[in-house]
Amino acid sequence: MAEEPVRPGVESAAERQPAAAAEPGDGDSKCVFCRIAGGREPGAELLPCENEDLVCFKDIKPAAPHHYLVVPKKHIRNCKDLKRDQIELVENMVTVGKTILEKNNFTDFTDVRMGFHLPPFCSISHLHLHVLAPVHQFGFLSKLVYKVNSYWFITADYLIEKLRT
Repeated sequence: MAEEPVRPGVESAAERQPAAAAEPGDGDSKCVFCRIAGGREPGAELLPCENEDLVCFKDIKPAAPHHYLVVPKKHIRNCKDLKRDQIELVENMVTVGKTILEKNNFTDFTDVRMGFHLPPFCSISHLHLHVLAPVHQFGFLSKLVYKVNSYWFITADYLIEKLRT
């Protein structure tokens, strides 16, 4: 049987298995984002990131001209696993997202969407912030997939507020 190619942002058959083995904090060799964060994924290009706990790279299937993923190096399955004491992590992810947009000459923050997919709508079982801009250029499908505070996608601000309560 042919082995599936591994690509950042695309789930392999191995990653579609139940996530019983990986606990938050464990680096998981089966997790493509853990491999990218650890520099163990050939061809993955990390963007400059000024936070030692996070990495940033372009989404392999961009939904907008600027579509980046901000990913913690520590393995956290998804935003549902976050606790109140991790609000700063989410805030740092947003800061890195804004910085990468600025470094790529995008500064109209009124036309940006930053958020997380909720399980079971996560393509990769590793926390990642979608940073998308400009929102006004979203196609029909992107408007649906990244719909603000829907059953499947929440903004970073909404997540921070939920973690505070």
